[in-house]
Amino acid sequence: MATTAIRNAGRAESVPLRIKLQRVDRRRKLRALALVLPLLLFTLIAFILPIGRIIFNAVHDDTLLTLMPRTMTALSGWDGRDLPEESVYAALASDLKESWDQNTAAAIGKRMNYELPGALGQVPSSARKASTLSAGPYKAALIEINSLWGRHDVWSLLKRGRSAYTAYYLLRSVDYQYGPDSQIVASPPENAVFRDVFLRTLGISIGVTALTLLLGFPVAYLLSTLPTKSSNLLMIMVVLPFWTSVLVRTTAWVVLLQKHGLVNDTLMALHLISQPAELIYNRFGTFVAMTHIQLPFTLLPVYSVMKTISPSYVRAARSLGAGPFYAFWKVYFPLTLPGIAAGCLLTFILCLGYYITPALVGGPADQMVASFVAHYTNEELNWGMASALAAILLTATLLLHYVFNKLVGADRIKMG
Repeated sequence: MATTAIRNAGRAESVPLRIKLQRVDRRRKLRALALVLPLLLFTLIAFILPIGRIIFNAVHDDTLLTLMPRTMTALSGWDGRDLPEESVYAALASDLKESWDQNTAAAIGKRMNYELPGALGQVPSSARKASTLSAGPYKAALIEINSLWGRHDVWSLLKRGRSAYTAYYLLRSVDYQYGPDSQIVASPPENAVFRDVFLRTLGISIGVTALTLLLGFPVAYLLSTLPTKSSNLLMIMVVLPFWTSVLVRTTAWVVLLQKHGLVNDTLMALHLISQPAELIYNRFGTFVAMTHIQLPFTLLPVYSVMKTISPSYVRAARSLGAGPFYAFWKVYFPLTLPGIAAGCLLTFILCLGYYITPALVGGPADQMVASFVAHYTNEELNWGMASALAAILLTATLLLHYVFNKLVGADRIKMG
């Protein structure tokens, strides 16, 4: 046994130091991976996969391809000029009969209704009547059953349905759509609403970000210059809203700003106004509530950077002859830009996705993109439109972040 132990010890000593270090480093990396793996899995399941699914739904719709396979196959030979031939109508009749038997006609009508309003009820009706047809010719019979099948734009829609991927939802999200011959045209004025919604969302987000910076910068400066005991007490007041849900804070503004709320009653008691002002269910109420909610998100990064700025910098500038404002603007303010950049970027991105606050304190002209995403998800069950709007908003956010990063620089955006 002694001989074996000596032999094993000799083998251990013969292993090069480089290999030993590699083994230690490999074990260290495996331990680190084991610690990070739960977070990676959570990010993948709760963040990356849902976003990927949203982007996929924005361009994928195989409803017609799945529920009308014979028609889709028969349309491969249609040149798209006149109405299809008798063989295509025969395939359509077969698909309508099958959809009536399997109760899928409503799903076909719903998909067609997205692009051709009115098809929702006509397709199930046609399927019910087509189920009684025993023999051809089917072209004249189907057109007689419903004039829908004699329209060229309907067949253009069905031909586009041969592909499982569609640009319709993305086009509709920017106020474009397919024309009768599958050409891309602008949506009618009465349906062109989404560009205004995106511009409104962008404008409200920029406005709220500017207001939070205007209100938060002086408070952050005061907190950074006060003694620690006083600043800590005030900081508790700054972060106190985080202890209350967004819904409760928004509802509190409804109580304060309503026609006979505390604000209006106070203004009338002071004889500043003669009748209650319209402070809610408009853009003013939206700005007030969102600014209140987002203020700490802008203030805290600015404060954290200000705490690291030495007062000696401004004193040195003053000793060299600079006035108070010049010393602040040329010396102190540039040093706060990393905090301003971080706070404004965080607030702006959060504002883009606001839903509850505009819905409660804003009017119909103040609803943002998130409200329409919720509408298509919960009420119309149109996952394609909801996904397209969300995908465009996500793309715009990433693009703005990229431009912002190029102008400011990622190395300058920090939390302190």
